Amino acid sequence: MASVRAGKRQVLVIVDMQKGVVATAEGRDQVIEGIKTVAQAARGKNIPLIWVQHSDEELRIRSPEWELVPELKMAEGDYRIDKHHNSCFADTELERILEETKATEIVLAGAATNWCIRATAYGALDRGYDLSLVSDGHTTESIELDGGRRIEARDIITELNIAMTYVNYPGAKNRAVKAQDCKFD
Repeated sequence: MASVRAGKRQVLVIVDMQKGVVATAEGRDQVIEGIKTVAQAARGKNIPLIWVQHSDEELRIRSPEWELVPELKMAEGDYRIDKHHNSCFADTELERILEETKATEIVLAGAATNWCIRATAYGALDRGYDLSLVSDGHTTESIELDGGRRIEARDIITELNIAMTYVNYPGAKNRAVKAQDCKFD
C-alpha cells in the first residue's frame, strides 16, 4: 500500500508538450492556453514546475519534433526530465525531484491523455500523492482501430477526467479541475 503523504506541497508536472507529440492533437491551442494559465498561477505562488520530455526511436532528443512547443517556455529554476516510457515515474528523476521539493500533490497537464498522462496519474496515486488533473490541460489524438472503428480524442479526454474525479485510492485526494479554477497554496 502507498504511503499517504502528510502536508500540502504542490508541484506542476507538464508532460510531453513537444512539437511532434501535439502537432495534430485535439484542441491543441486551447490546451496550451490552459497550461499557460496554470503555469503562470504556479509561478505566482513559487510552486515548482517540472517539464517532462519524451524520447524514443521516432522522437529523437534535440530533433525539431522533440522540442517543446514554442508557446510554452521553461523558466530559470524549472526542472526538466527526460523519459522513455509512458509513466513519468518509470526510470526518471521524477521521484527524486518530488522528494527534494517535498511534494505531496501533483498538478498534472500535458500529453498524451491515453498514454503518458493516464500512466503518470495512476503512478502518482499508487505512490500516495494527491492528484489534480487539469481537465482542459491535457490532450491526445483519436485512435483508429481495426474494422474502421475509431475512438475520438475528445472521448478519451472526457473519460480520463471522469476517472480522475471518481477513482478512489486510500488516503489520496484526486480531482479533475479546469485550468482557471486550479488554485495553488
